[in-house]
Parts: sequence; C-alpha cells; structure tokens
Amino acid sequence: MATSSIRVDDEGGIAVVTLRHGKANTLDTEFCQELIVRLEDVQLGGYRGVVLTGTGGIFSAGVDLRRVHDGGADYLEDFLPTLSDAFLSVFGFPGPVIAAVNGHAIAGGAVLAAACDRRVLADGPGRIGITELLVGVPFPLAALEILRSGFGADILAELAFLGETHPPADALRLGLVNEVTEPENVVRRAVEVAGKLAEIPAAAYAHTKAQLHRPFHERIAEHRSGDDAHVLELWSSPESLAAIKAYVDRVLRGQA
Repeated sequence: MATSSIRVDDEGGIAVVTLRHGKANTLDTEFCQELIVRLEDVQLGGYRGVVLTGTGGIFSAGVDLRRVHDGGADYLEDFLPTLSDAFLSVFGFPGPVIAAVNGHAIAGGAVLAAACDRRVLADGPGRIGITELLVGVPFPLAALEILRSGFGADILAELAFLGETHPPADALRLGLVNEVTEPENVVRRAVEVAGKLAEIPAAAYAHTKAQLHRPFHERIAEHRSGDDAHVLELWSSPESLAAIKAYVDRVLRGQA
C-alpha cells in the first residue's frame, strides 16, 4: 500500500516502511499522524517485524521548522503532542523495529532512529545528531526518554548540549548505530536483522522489549503531562519563535 508520504512494502513478512515526505522527510502534524496509522496497520497486518527507512540521502531531517515558523503557537499546540505520539508509536511497537538509516538523521530524525531496536547506517556523507538546543528549543519528554533508551544515558548530555552531528565512523564508535554498511545494502541488511529477531517467539520478544522499555515508559507516563505543557510554553515563547525564525532564515531558506 502507498500514500503520498509513507510507503509500506512486504519483504518476506517484514514491513519496509519508507518515509517519503518532501525533500527531507521533515516531521509535521499530518506526517506524524500518518506514521501512527501506518504502524497500527502494520501491527494488525501480522507482519513479523518492521524496517523504517527514508529516501535518497535523508532518513529524516527532523521537525518541519518552516511549519512551526508559519503556524506559531496555534500550530504547536496540536503538533507537539502528535510528534511525541509518533515517536512512541515506533518505540512501543511490540515486534522488532530496525532503522535502515539511509542518510542524514537529524534532531527528530535521530529520535526516530533511537526509537528503533537496532540501527543500520549507510556509509557515506549522512550524519546523525540531536540539534534541538542549537535551534533554541527543548526536547519533549518522550523524545528525551527515547534518546536515553536508544543512545544511553552516559552520552546523552554531550549529544544534547553540544548538538554535534556525527559521520558514520563516529556514530558507530559512539554507539548511535549498531553497524555501518554500503548504501545500496542498508535496507537489505536491516531486513536481515529484522528477520533474525523475528525468529524469536513474538510474545517473548514483545514482553522482553516491554521490560527493557518499562523505566522509560514509566517516566513518560508520570511526567509527560506537566512537562509537555512547559515544553509547549517554551517552544511558543517569543524568544524560541525568534530563534526558529533566525534558523529558518539563515539555514533553511537557502535550501529551498
């Protein structure tokens, strides 16, 4: 089945979910809503596992800051909860989910990769990193807890505060990805990894995954309501919107 922004292909019982939203797979409200629905469809469809990948040289460049800039506080009120829900739809999927990181995974794109059980990165110019603070906005709690789970607590502060993006060799050394392979092999290798994990009985895999994720889900459940309200307030502040505008004007307008 295919839509304007997400395609799902069956590779031997593994659902290859390809993000193809504009030039950079940026995350906006509609795209996040669609990702949630597609993953629900995949789960109901009886697939043994999932491979999440992008198109071209970009896995996902993160939040669509132009939409944030244009929509302001009204847009953010709907978008930020939907963004967290989309991250959680990947993180909470009961079966194996493997990221075939075909290129740049920046900010929210890195969160999507971190939400997966394993990450296979294409060798080449693609970089991975969390740059939210460089733009001037904080992380939603769900995103931060997913990053803590996927990348590890020891390195998270350095990744968040410095906001650096890392090429494949450094990403592998830092533990941001599990392996690096040739670009033409990244999806095939991710399907292999998903298939291998899918050999584990599904109920046992789902229970173990839930056990591993439980501390993160519990912190999100306990603190999300209050923290999300504060994050919305910070994203919607004149200072943050001005910082986003400056970033859009400085960086993104030249890419249009």
